[in-house]
Amino acid sequence: MQSKSIILSALGQDRGGKVVLTLLLAAVILVPMANLLLPAGHSLHIETFTISLMGKYLSYAMLALAVDLVWGYLGILSLGHGAFFALGGYAMGMYLMRQIGDRGVYAHPVLPDFMVFLNWQELPWFWHGFDQFWLACLMVVLVPGALAYVFGYLAFRSRVSGVYLSIMTQALTYALMLAFFRNEMGFGGNNGLTDFKDILGYSLQQDTTKIALFVCTGLALAVSYIVCRTVVSSRLGRVAMAIRDTESRTRFMGYDVDGIKLWIFVLSAVIAGIAGALYVPQVGIINPGEFAPLNSIEVVVWVALGGRATLFGAIIGALIINYAKSWFTVEFPEVWLFALGGLFVLTTMYFPKGVIGFVSDVVARIGQRKQERGYRQSAAPQPECGTGEVVQ
Repeated sequence: MQSKSIILSALGQDRGGKVVLTLLLAAVILVPMANLLLPAGHSLHIETFTISLMGKYLSYAMLALAVDLVWGYLGILSLGHGAFFALGGYAMGMYLMRQIGDRGVYAHPVLPDFMVFLNWQELPWFWHGFDQFWLACLMVVLVPGALAYVFGYLAFRSRVSGVYLSIMTQALTYALMLAFFRNEMGFGGNNGLTDFKDILGYSLQQDTTKIALFVCTGLALAVSYIVCRTVVSSRLGRVAMAIRDTESRTRFMGYDVDGIKLWIFVLSAVIAGIAGALYVPQVGIINPGEFAPLNSIEVVVWVALGGRATLFGAIIGALIINYAKSWFTVEFPEVWLFALGGLFVLTTMYFPKGVIGFVSDVVARIGQRKQERGYRQSAAPQPECGTGEVVQ
């Protein structure tokens, strides 16, 4: 009951979040029904390919949520969150590769195909245990969280902030990208991990498995949103916003600024890692390209477009831009990068609060005009009653 009251109090004033969560839960229920219950020729039938695409968008929305938590509420502009996303994806990819077994191209019962191709004689130590789903799930959380803890501890204790911290996060993901490109690392090199067969014994090619992954991603996004909203609505969240606005003053007042920044940074990395783990089985591949700094910068654009420091705005921004990306890359593939850059410039110049901020301003102006019109009408002189009139 106490946890329920905490969640309700966190969502109490968050009307936008309630709307987004309601739509998300409706999608989790209605989309599978539209696929399973309606025939293929029906106008409301949703193809399985579209469901996997929507699942990918929801994974990206989780990543945007993680970035908004540290950028919007803590003032840390991370340009390297793609690293945590990719690490979570690699942890899940290693589990999926171990599930292939002797059904690979080289039919080796233990070694993945790329290791057989590279003449590896035995499984590296860090691959042991990844045939167990529970260990893979544990690594999805632990590896990004541990990296974020070490990086954040060193950076925050050294008082690195602002643009220097952003550059360091970008250098982190770039270094990981170069490392994972090497075949000697044991993660598939340039080709990464792919050709997955099944998860928990269920074929990844079955419609029901893809629908289950979509539902899991939607629920994970909803839970992540509630966790983030609970954090930013708590006393810890208020201190975080104080750090964002006036870090020196907050530190002078006696708060453990470094500890609070580290705690929220690790939480954000864990959410990004879970998003990556949900992303991989739905797209069928993970490779070092996911570490590319451009991917992390693109996430910042999602958050800026949706509305920084709103949480639900980050989700909306991620969904809008990724849908636009899918459409542009099919219809006008050579225009997409210019469109993305132009969108970021327009957002920065004319919509600094993002789509959510723009809509909120419009609604506020309409409400203010209605209020002013009501005042003018109430202040207008009323006709006086004549001496011969009968007042009832």
